[in-house]
Amino acid sequence: MRIITGLARVLIVLLFACLSRECIAADGARQRSILVLEEADFRSPFYSEIFAGIRAAAKQNGHPHTVIYGESLDLARFPGPDYEESLVGHLKTKYAQRPIDVIVSIGVASAKFLQKRKQDIWPAAPVVYGFVPDLPEVSALFLPNTTAVFSRVRPLHLLTAARAIVPNLTRVVLVGDAWKNPLVYGHWKQDFAAAMPDIEVTDLSDTVLREVRKQVATLPDRSAILTSAIYSDGEGTYYSPAAALARIAESANRPVIITSDTFLGKSGVGGFLLLPDIIGREAGDVAMRILNGEAPSSIASFNGDNVKPIFDWRELKRWNVDEASLPPGSEVRFRELTFWEQHYWHVTIVVGVMLTQALMITFLLRERRLRFLAEVEARQRMSELAHMNRRATAGEMSASIAHELNQPLAAILLNAETAAQMLQGPAPDLVEVGDMLEHIRRDDHRASEVLGRLRMFLKRDPTERRDIDLNATVDEVFRFLSVQALTHDVGLATEPSSAGIRVKADRVQLQQVILNLVVNGMDAVAHLPADRRRVVGRTSLTEGNLALVSITDSGDGILAEKVTEIFKPFFTTKAQGMGIGLSIARTIIEAHGGRIWAENAPSGGAVFHISLPLVAPG
Repeated sequence: MRIITGLARVLIVLLFACLSRECIAADGARQRSILVLEEADFRSPFYSEIFAGIRAAAKQNGHPHTVIYGESLDLARFPGPDYEESLVGHLKTKYAQRPIDVIVSIGVASAKFLQKRKQDIWPAAPVVYGFVPDLPEVSALFLPNTTAVFSRVRPLHLLTAARAIVPNLTRVVLVGDAWKNPLVYGHWKQDFAAAMPDIEVTDLSDTVLREVRKQVATLPDRSAILTSAIYSDGEGTYYSPAAALARIAESANRPVIITSDTFLGKSGVGGFLLLPDIIGREAGDVAMRILNGEAPSSIASFNGDNVKPIFDWRELKRWNVDEASLPPGSEVRFRELTFWEQHYWHVTIVVGVMLTQALMITFLLRERRLRFLAEVEARQRMSELAHMNRRATAGEMSASIAHELNQPLAAILLNAETAAQMLQGPAPDLVEVGDMLEHIRRDDHRASEVLGRLRMFLKRDPTERRDIDLNATVDEVFRFLSVQALTHDVGLATEPSSAGIRVKADRVQLQQVILNLVVNGMDAVAHLPADRRRVVGRTSLTEGNLALVSITDSGDGILAEKVTEIFKPFFTTKAQGMGIGLSIARTIIEAHGGRIWAENAPSGGAVFHISLPLVAPG
């Protein structure tokens, strides 16, 4: 029992220890707070961007339990001790239960308010001053345990921008409330006098807006308008600074130099501009350093990198300003993009597609050219090979040709000798001699035809396709081979189509194909009895507007497995054959747009078919 009691006491002690650690951890994670105290209205673009910059810095460098409050003092629109007194009471009540760890004070008016009233509201909170100029008069407003990030458009900045826009500047016109506030632009008169002793200055900082608009509308040449923030028209109406400056810019006849990034594009040509987002980020970074443990007194005040020369491209064009005359490092906004800049990707894609197409077309044209040259060369080789084949065929037919020539030559000799003997007699029969001379002329013509056919068959002219009569072409080949057929005791016959058939072809090449097929047919029947040796040539018309030539023999036919192989180069069934005749025939016919094939006839023997397109009707 004692052991159990002791164990219970240990567990209770451990439980209290754990609860204590959780309480310490929870206390260590206490919510930390930043109060942004702005001199003007949060709703204005300039101060809204400052606040956004502070929030961005806190988010980037902060603690997950950091909260940011914001208060707009709006002292420019609501001046006077009564409003200020009510503002103090309101802030004391509002933040009575909200401890503030760091105050970020934005603007000179906010710094002045804290100098007088901070002890009443947040006596212990450190302060980071932002958007304040690095002037002795301003630094005198800073409380102990504080630091600052300076932001300032110096009078000389405005003068430098004005001289860049108006090269021969002789007059400047000052517009806006800040020119009469020594805590903003300091001793600008002395600065202007030192920089440009001969410049004429017109100060309209105390002039009502209505009168300002009237005067800036009639300024002489070589003038520029230097502006600062305007909150009132001086006659009881309050404006946002951007709206007030826009009204001045729409009346001005000379360039307007501005001081804020938020005014650009609305009310001026540009200048050395305050960058509110950067102002907020720089002040926020310092505030987070203090929240993370650094003492404000250990963080030296510094000039922020929050002013940059920026100009409106449209206004530069309006006033004919050369960009080369702008201050070094200037940024030009609202530049109109060139056609190339606007449509870079579109143009790049289109040009890429066009180049690709051009390359493809060039490649295809090159391939077409190469193909054309290859086809020309192939036709030349085919023509040479066909000529060699014709010469070989003529060599094989030499005996038949000699025999065919011998017959008319022997008849010529006989008739000539007989006529000579008759003319030696005392009373020659001139009628008979005339008949003999006619026979000599006829036999000479016959021999001449034989030689003409042989010369035409062997000639090596370029390929020339003409309209030819297919019936006549086949008949000429069969008549040319008639002597050889007679020598081998082979019967040749033609069966022409009853209708005229005209095709476009090279006459010599087509006759060579038909001749090769007829000679092959004569060889195929050479071993048969004399009464069965027969080769027939037929011409006809077929469907599809085609002409058909069929060469049929009465031989043994073609082996089924060889029907498709006989047209291959060097395939032959003859002991002395080269195997190129049918290959050449197929090449010639296909070059003419036709087709050649073989099959076995139902009644025996082989049939070779040639189909060619008919000549289109003219």
